[in-house]
Amino acid sequence: MSSAYRVCFVCTGNICRSPIAESVFRARLAEAGLDGLVEVASAGTGGWHEGDGADPRAVSVLDAHGYKSDHTARQFHASWFAGLDLVIALDEGHLRELRQLAPTPAAAAKVRLLRAYDPGIRSSDGRPGDLDVPDPYYGDPAGFEECLEMVERASAGLLATVRHTIEETA
Repeated sequence: MSSAYRVCFVCTGNICRSPIAESVFRARLAEAGLDGLVEVASAGTGGWHEGDGADPRAVSVLDAHGYKSDHTARQFHASWFAGLDLVIALDEGHLRELRQLAPTPAAAAKVRLLRAYDPGIRSSDGRPGDLDVPDPYYGDPAGFEECLEMVERASAGLLATVRHTIEETA
């Protein structure tokens, strides 16, 4: 493969959910031996926290669960679509905003919801349930634990999808 497969996780300010997702997915890639084939990044739909580190509560939950976290917040730009294979939104609002920002229909098709990769999310009628990862920013530390758990559950499915895509294009 001539270049790495590129994934970018996107939330609102790039200090809570997307840095957690980035750290967890990096760890899953390393465990699977794919870290040399896949580049992972994160960004926010807005630039309010650009240049800041991750929220201390996000760092704390990552550290408590053995994940590495070295993060500087940044804002997602439409020009990035050309260099990315997948843009992973953390909630429906991000999904809509990113698809509107996409310069082409092909770029918009790269945007997916993270929890869509969690096979355990089903409502009582068998359809997908709520696919948002709630923003823990205004809540207590338990919200960061919940965010981490949701990200971990969805990461296995995302990893399987990325692995399949890499194998098909190899």
